[in-house]
Amino acid sequence: MTIPEKACAWAREIAIDNSHGYDQHSRWGPDYDCSSLVISAYKQAGVPLTCTYTGNMRVNMLANGFKDVTTQINLQTGAGLQAGDVLLHETNHTALYIGNGQLVNAGGNEVGTATGGKTGDQTGKEIRIMGYYNYPWQYVLRYMGKEEPATPTPAPDTGNTDDRTYTVKSGDSLWWIAAKFGTTVDDLARLNNISNPDRIYVGQVLKIPPEKTQEPEPPKDQMVSVTVSIHQSAYDTWKKQAAEAHLSLSEYLEKIL
Repeated sequence: MTIPEKACAWAREIAIDNSHGYDQHSRWGPDYDCSSLVISAYKQAGVPLTCTYTGNMRVNMLANGFKDVTTQINLQTGAGLQAGDVLLHETNHTALYIGNGQLVNAGGNEVGTATGGKTGDQTGKEIRIMGYYNYPWQYVLRYMGKEEPATPTPAPDTGNTDDRTYTVKSGDSLWWIAAKFGTTVDDLARLNNISNPDRIYVGQVLKIPPEKTQEPEPPKDQMVSVTVSIHQSAYDTWKKQAAEAHLSLSEYLEKIL
């Protein structure tokens, strides 16, 4: 059941239950007046209205999911009305349209006044279901529901692990975070536009630089060949010492380096 349907069902039940009448002294139950009836119908349906009388209904309803559809309605005949529409004259009166050419209307009490009658409907007409009429109405307000903010579509998982972040916690420092992720303070500061590395705050989300691919260490024989080409005299000395120790050059270098 939609919110307008719930509001109409509640108002219809009030109208056919003669324990509820019209009185402005007990207008929020068990008796109602025209505005408290319509406002209560939508509050019972779950709309958090705070308006209290015809004069502040329009502004409050428009702020809570209602739309002004007056220009879409033939006020003389009621053509274009939908169940749940609020018919409003800001100075004097309001009623709730419940569909099929009918509305729920709260009028005067059994003595024809706004106060002073007995609790409950003494005439069967204090709160009643009746055919549509033009009061004349100034506005027709229709509940459309509040627009919910669009849920952002998550980015597809590309498997890229470079998009790393870290949320700063109490006691953290940029130096500690850099050490934790195997990067440098300078790289962290540059990536996050931090001008003062000593100033980070709890809750701050830091981008973490992508992990650097470590070059594989060349085999020791390759290291030896590079060293030999640069330091020929050292090579000759090591080769001689390796022979004296009855070791290959690589075995000897493993022992001394």
